[in-house]
Parts: sequence; structure tokens; C-alpha cells
Amino acid sequence: MAVAALPLDRILGVRITPINRRRIDNFKANRRGYWSLWIFLVLFVLSMFAELIANDRPLLVRYDGQFYFPVVQFYPETTFGGDFGAEADYTDPYISGLIEKKGWIVWPPIPYDSNTHIAQLPSPAPSPPTADNWLGTDDQARDVMARVIYGFRISVLFGLALTVLSSIIGVASGAVQGYFGGRVDLFGQRVIEIWSGLPVLYMLIILASIVQPNFWWLLGLMLVFSWTSLVGVVRAEFLRARNFEYVKAARALGVSNATIMFRHLLPNAMVATLTFLPFITSGSVVTLTSLDFLGFGLPPGSPSLGELLKQGKDNLQAPWLGITGFIVIAVMLSLLVFIGEALRDAFDPRKTQR
Repeated sequence: MAVAALPLDRILGVRITPINRRRIDNFKANRRGYWSLWIFLVLFVLSMFAELIANDRPLLVRYDGQFYFPVVQFYPETTFGGDFGAEADYTDPYISGLIEKKGWIVWPPIPYDSNTHIAQLPSPAPSPPTADNWLGTDDQARDVMARVIYGFRISVLFGLALTVLSSIIGVASGAVQGYFGGRVDLFGQRVIEIWSGLPVLYMLIILASIVQPNFWWLLGLMLVFSWTSLVGVVRAEFLRARNFEYVKAARALGVSNATIMFRHLLPNAMVATLTFLPFITSGSVVTLTSLDFLGFGLPPGSPSLGELLKQGKDNLQAPWLGITGFIVIAVMLSLLVFIGEALRDAFDPRKTQR
């Protein structure tokens, strides 16, 4: 057993304790959550390489005996025998014809970017799915599949960034309140009660209507209201553990409060905190989708799942728009919820203790 576990410990660079091994086994035992994690990771990794999957610039061009990589580098039109010094429009039949006379082009599987306007369609936009446009086009003649891939990446990155930042602030606030208690806890709880009573979505809509929002602006606005989600869990754990014998012994030995909080008490609080992270991520994705659906989210033209749902509502004659947006969001949120359920089982003390 020890010999078989040794390579894993060396690869991870940490010692895996028996209780952590049981947690990993419990997570794997929840087959739905285990496979949801793998499916989510595969989709997320693929979306991170969206430029290599859906792009209106070729992956590779061979022209006049030389290789070019337009997907990562700028090339003027004159490089391929054109007349202008601007970047070559590889979708232009004239430019593609010049290249194919002296070489060839390797396109991505989806030869459209998220904002590529498709000029030649079999029917007026929004057009139904075809062999060239797998999920059809929206009302601005943009490929829906390409926008789904880019929109999925933005939604997941936004949710993960908001989860990490809000967790750091919430855990720190809950730790301070629970450890010191007294007036610090009393004042902190009153502030959180007032702050949590604010209508978050309405506040976001009002603030987003004042300024032109972007990714970072929305992230900052939502961070202001989302950090309170983990305060209660961490505070309760610190209130419970601050009077344990090992904490009193550490104080008697002169250990600083910061060391006791973040080295001795925080690991216990993180067990309950980790089970909430997938649900916080799914809530962040829902909030971003809601803002985009209402028109107060990302700037116009940005690939967004909420904007795709809005187009489905505005174009009932094109059901593929609403169906695609619903399926993508439903699958994403279901995977996150299943992962959260598996984490809950993994850290359940009734299952990790024999």
C-alpha cells in the first residue's frame, strides 16, 4: 500500500493523510459528481483554447514556400500578394484565392469568430442550423456555436474569479468575527445584516446603468455584494473552536492571534467552506447571465449566454437560439451542482471517520 501511494505523494508534493484519502474515495464514490467534474474540466479546458477551435483566422498558412500562423500573429495583406498594409481578411475570397495559388490554408474546425459577420447565408438571419453553422446564426448573422464556446469561457472564468475573491474576503471576515467575538462580532454581524438586506440585483442594475460595464467592472460590483456568503460558516467554526484546549495552550505559549487563526483554526473551517464553492460559482454564473439577459451586463457584442437567451426571446421564430442557450446554461449549472454534492459527501464527517 505504501509503495503504491508513494508516486502520488511525490507528484502532488504533499503528504496525503489517511483522512484525505478517505475523502478522495468518498468523492469518487459519488459517480455523478466524479464524472461531472471530469466533464466540466474537459469543457473548460476546450473553451480556454477557443481561438484554436472557432476563429476567422487560419491556424496555419503555407504561402510561397513559407509557413505563417495568422491565429497568433499579425500579417498584412501585402504578405500574400494583396494591395493594402492592413491585416489580411482571410475570409475574403480574393485573399484566400491569392494564398491558394501558391500554397494552402488550414482553418479551425469552426471558421468563425464570436463576432464574425457571415455575409452569405442560405436564409436571412437568424438562419437555422446547417453543415457550415452547426447551431445556426443569431439575428446579427453570427455563428451561434462560436459564441457559445466563447460565452462559456467568459461565464466560467467570471464565476471562478468571483468565487475565489469573495471567498478570500468572506473567510477573512468570518475568521476575525468568530475568533475575537464580543464587540467585533456584534458590530460585524450588524453590518452583514444590513448589507445582506440590500436588493443586490437592483443595485447592480442601477450601478451598471450609470457606467458602461465590462468584465472587470462587473466583477468588482458583484464582489462588493457576494463576499458575505461564507461569513456565517467560517464565523460559526471559529466561535466553536476558539475555546478548544489546543487553542488555549497556543495562547499560553505566546503564539500570535494571526498564527492561531490561519494555521490552527482555518483548516477546520475550510472543510465546510469548500463544499459551498461550486454553489457560489453557479450563483455567480446565474447573476452574470441575468444581467446580460436584461441588457446591463457585458458590453454589446460580447459573447454571452444571457445575450443568447435574450435573442431567443426576441426571435421566437428561431427556436434554436433559446434552446441552445437553455441547454448550455442548464448543463453548466447541473455539473457544478453535482460537483458540489460530491464535495459535500467527501467532507461529511460521518463518512470520513470510521
